[in-house]
Amino acid sequence: MAVRRHAIVGLGSRAQLFARALAASPRAELAAFCDHNETRMRVHNGWLGTEVPAYRPEDFTAMLAKERIDVVVVCTPDHTHADYVVAALEAGCDVVTEKPMTTDVEGARRILRARRETGRPVRVAFNYRYNPVHRRVRELLAGGAIGQVGSVEFAWLLDTAHGADYFRRWHRDKAHSGGLLVHKSGHHFDLVNWWLGSGPETVFALGRLFFYGDKSGHAGDRFALDLDASPKLRALYGDAGREDGYVRNQDVFAPGVTIEDDLSVLVRHHGGAVLNYHLHAYSPREGYRVAFSGSEGRLELDVRENEYAAGAEPVPKRAQARLTVQRHWEPPEAVFDGLLGEGHGGGDERMLAELLGDAGPDPLGCAAGHDAGLQALLTGLAANRSLDTGGPVAVAELLGELGEPA
Repeated sequence: MAVRRHAIVGLGSRAQLFARALAASPRAELAAFCDHNETRMRVHNGWLGTEVPAYRPEDFTAMLAKERIDVVVVCTPDHTHADYVVAALEAGCDVVTEKPMTTDVEGARRILRARRETGRPVRVAFNYRYNPVHRRVRELLAGGAIGQVGSVEFAWLLDTAHGADYFRRWHRDKAHSGGLLVHKSGHHFDLVNWWLGSGPETVFALGRLFFYGDKSGHAGDRFALDLDASPKLRALYGDAGREDGYVRNQDVFAPGVTIEDDLSVLVRHHGGAVLNYHLHAYSPREGYRVAFSGSEGRLELDVRENEYAAGAEPVPKRAQARLTVQRHWEPPEAVFDGLLGEGHGGGDERMLAELLGDAGPDPLGCAAGHDAGLQALLTGLAANRSLDTGGPVAVAELLGELGEPA
């Protein structure tokens, strides 16, 4: 396999994962960085001990030609994803983008059109698919362990360290992130789509800003992130912030928060299964529970990540997971009960290996292309529209707006 030349656009914290993997891979070459912040690009080069050429956003298209880029990795703020994805496709590049693929219908329409016109692939970095316990769920459901799935209950708890972080950063503005239903829940909606093997049909959502924001009545230094205490954050956002004015540690109780922190969503999937989903971003502990009720029994996954949040930083701990199958009239069987790996339960490492061509066969379909990214996005966009209208939203309406057949 020929070595493929990669460029990373957007040099925030998440880019470090891709930069390290690309720099170490024999199958790939890290050929260019692109960011509006030159300090941040120098920081990444310093960490890698390299001199990767650095470009500014206005030179993005010229960079692709000059550096002979084969693959663009998009790690910019969510609302800019479509601009870079489309420009890269039109320049003849393949694309790997952080989730969400984009944040609105117009961005999805532009990406869909560019993909059709160029024939180039778009991959979405849904790392949770590669988590071993999530892969086991997929195997069990596909193998008929509980028969036909009738319903899914999915509750995701973000603690007051991790959850608060979405309210310190640019994510707090729904125009930039699409809100948690697009930015964060996109992971979870994708998992359910993948587990069930079907996409959303009808979506209804309720939600509000309850804990954070200037109307909550809360305040306190416990939520303030100390950038100087972390060499990584200080380099990427403290020092670099002096160049572009970006404030990484905004007050979570200040005005300007336009996203919700407590959300409930009902989704009817094609085939009839119904998802009952809840996300809230102010739990004292972090973890998630998902349960599938089927015609022949029940499958339950319980993951405990951080037992409690002591302050603005998460309490370090490897996630503990228990996966149980209980068929009708039979005792429960613990399929997995133990610790998960680092980096989204071990998903990051496996995803990077697959993206770089080092993972071998993919019998479970972990690789997520444009269509998977679109299906997860449609659930979040339909949920946001439901929040606005107060009623259920047929996903076919959104497909029609994209120019897709209903």
